[in-house]
Amino acid sequence: MTTGSTTAFEVLGLTKIYGDLVAVDGVSFSVQEGEIFAILGPNGAGKSTTVEAMAGLRTPEDGSIQVFGFDPFRDRSEVHKILGVQLQESRFQDRANVREVVETFASFYTDPVDIPELLERLGLTAKADTWYGKLSGGQQQRLSIAVALVGRPRAVILDELTTGLDPQARRETWALVEDLRQSGVTVILVTHFMDEAEHLADRLALIDRGRLVALDTPQGLIQSVGAEQRVHLSGRDLDEQWLRNLPEVTSISIEQGEIVVTGSSQLQFSLAGSLADRGIVPDRFEADQTTLDDAFVALTGRRLTATTREW
Repeated sequence: MTTGSTTAFEVLGLTKIYGDLVAVDGVSFSVQEGEIFAILGPNGAGKSTTVEAMAGLRTPEDGSIQVFGFDPFRDRSEVHKILGVQLQESRFQDRANVREVVETFASFYTDPVDIPELLERLGLTAKADTWYGKLSGGQQQRLSIAVALVGRPRAVILDELTTGLDPQARRETWALVEDLRQSGVTVILVTHFMDEAEHLADRLALIDRGRLVALDTPQGLIQSVGAEQRVHLSGRDLDEQWLRNLPEVTSISIEQGEIVVTGSSQLQFSLAGSLADRGIVPDRFEADQTTLDDAFVALTGRRLTATTREW
């Protein structure tokens, strides 16, 4: 991670209410220039509402927002110059070609980037004359990024950038996001994909039911919850009874003919030592890696699953 000392975003006590629904409830965090900062949570958690307020598109009931020191509501023109936005529902006219879409948005800025260079950078040169409706999902997302970048922003908001993409297109899009960070652009990445946040984010804000649940690096969050480990064992001379008696073990189950041992964060080391003491070399000894999904379960008591519409 390469970050500067400049604060790109400062969000304090952000609250947004729709009727009886508190969509965002007192959320606070800051983002440093040069970070990839993920806002992570299930559908309906309040992620999109949060970033739309950060972009000055939704007026909050309470709280304050600063974008490189500017208020997105009071200083709209200044924020427009430095912030690019790709929203969750971004879509363009099906019969507008790629070049026309980018040129249209470039006309909103006094010093836009060179459009042929931008299309080349995003792998869209060969599709410059292709209608939007004829592009693949990955190409449409690349065009959304192009529109977000055409004004030479210091920061971009990318909302659910890879939803609906196949695995190859997702990986290619991840590489584009990493390239943005390398070029010095601060990235706010909104996602409900745990693997995406774990792969890309320098830090993340975990939001659930409108509230900030955790704020940390992906690895720091995983380590902080002390999630249980699972180790898969198979082979001869494995005795369930002595495995159960190990202090680090909390449960044992049989799955597809293998012994699955669940226990504390030190389980893997305890099992390895006990097996060595008994001279047992198992056919399989494989520990599941603790993930952000495990951390989410530990913090909220439920798994990250799509529920209702995003607020």
